[in-house]
Amino acid sequence: MKRGVMLVVLCVAVGLAFSPCAWGEKPIKIGINAPMTGDIPKVGEGSKYAAQMWLEDIKAAGGLEVGGKKYPVEIVIEDNESKAESAVKVNTKMITEDEVLAIVGPQSSKQAVPAGDVANNYKTPMITPWSTNPDTTKDRPFVFRGCFLDPFQGPVLANFIKEEFGYTKAAVLYDVASDYPKGLAEFFKQAWEKVNGKGSVVAFESFTTKDTDFSSQLTKIVKSGAEVLFTPQYYNEVALIVQQAHELGWKNPIVGSDSWGSAETVKLCGKDCYGLFFSTHYAAAGATGATKAFIDRYNKKYGYVPDDVGALTWDALRIVQKAIESCGKLTGKIEDDRKCVRDALAKIKEFEGITGKMTFNEDGDPQKCAVIVKISDKGEYEFYKSACP
Repeated sequence: MKRGVMLVVLCVAVGLAFSPCAWGEKPIKIGINAPMTGDIPKVGEGSKYAAQMWLEDIKAAGGLEVGGKKYPVEIVIEDNESKAESAVKVNTKMITEDEVLAIVGPQSSKQAVPAGDVANNYKTPMITPWSTNPDTTKDRPFVFRGCFLDPFQGPVLANFIKEEFGYTKAAVLYDVASDYPKGLAEFFKQAWEKVNGKGSVVAFESFTTKDTDFSSQLTKIVKSGAEVLFTPQYYNEVALIVQQAHELGWKNPIVGSDSWGSAETVKLCGKDCYGLFFSTHYAAAGATGATKAFIDRYNKKYGYVPDDVGALTWDALRIVQKAIESCGKLTGKIEDDRKCVRDALAKIKEFEGITGKMTFNEDGDPQKCAVIVKISDKGEYEFYKSACP
């Protein structure tokens, strides 16, 4: 017993003379709000794995250094079940009970938009890696994102299709009950009609979350005279839509958005998706430098190539790390430290991420490029071309 007391005294004495004993510091907690279950669990898995890799690096460095002091770090991973109401509860819990310094996630806009409201109201910095809906950060100074926005992505896709194929008639199929596909479908329609004229979207068909039979909508699309089909859906729906379209005789291109980026898309869709294009945040096939290093490490550790969600989560955590380090010191008062991290995030410029270089604007949105990917006949996501603001 006496020996234990002496060790504690020694630690304090050494800390005062030189540097603090790392284990004596209150840990920095980072929250991960992700869909571990529900409709898109693979998205949550990618977020979790990227976070675990990041934490490994922090631990290997002896903690996160702020103002000459090293602090141990904990990640608090909570499942939002792919539901908006659960994402709100998760953010509330992590902020009020776990006292996280910052939150990474949620990923999809359906959860990120309402969860961002909670983070902003509690003045807790939040960065969503994957939510492209403008409402996520709008009028929310404490909310940031690591990806481009749908008002940018919609025109990128419309212009790509026009330049690549020369088509003038398009069809759209989207989930009307989900913020992300609904918003992007509308931005695409606006951009397409600006290029090709009013009425050039000859079929604008919708369905509701969890629908699995799209034959009625696709039959209308096939008969509409459309030359291309745009569907901004998640991996669990893409395979069904593409396969059912082909069964109904659709032979023209089907183009997707960044929600196609999961490895599960090709796994579920198979050869039906070979040769198709989609816009996204990075291309794994042919990657170089730090991006390739991340991909190789992730693949070796978890057995598959990381999707854009994993890569964006990695970037988001490194951005949060940079912001915390830029604070210069942590006061121990959670409200003050959260404000410091938020202000440091807003000042980040030219951040070299593996998904591109990022500088935040006044809305907390990064200026960055999009990538057009082609699914090869091997099922790989190959870089095809880039599109920048």
